[in-house]
Amino acid sequence: MYKEIVFSIIIIVVVVFENILTQNYTHDSVRKTTSKLEELKQELLVDSKDDIDWNKAKEDFMTLQTEWRNSFEKLAYYIEHDELEKVDTNLIGLKSYIETEEESDAVSELEKSVFVLKHIEDKTRMNLKNIF
Repeated sequence: MYKEIVFSIIIIVVVVFENILTQNYTHDSVRKTTSKLEELKQELLVDSKDDIDWNKAKEDFMTLQTEWRNSFEKLAYYIEHDELEKVDTNLIGLKSYIETEEESDAVSELEKSVFVLKHIEDKTRMNLKNIF
């Protein structure tokens, strides 16, 4: 009986510890990606469409996409692929709108990406709502 209790406690501690690690990594990844998306949004929301530096937006997007691919590979171990693929799909749309210099559509895809990222973070958070 004593061995079973100790073993159960060890399993619970390991599960909680791993959840904390994955939750922290998810939070950091979402924060970094959202921050990059917000910077890109500020570049796209200037006073005049003629003032938008599309080359800088393209460069910033490529940096964002590289960082997201690195995060995606690790997040895919413990987050549903459907959720991550939604972000990928939105980023592909964002890329095409930046390449065609469609400001309003690019901002729309950007906002969708931010929404899905925050949803992923909320969904993986350890709280009573997600447990039950």
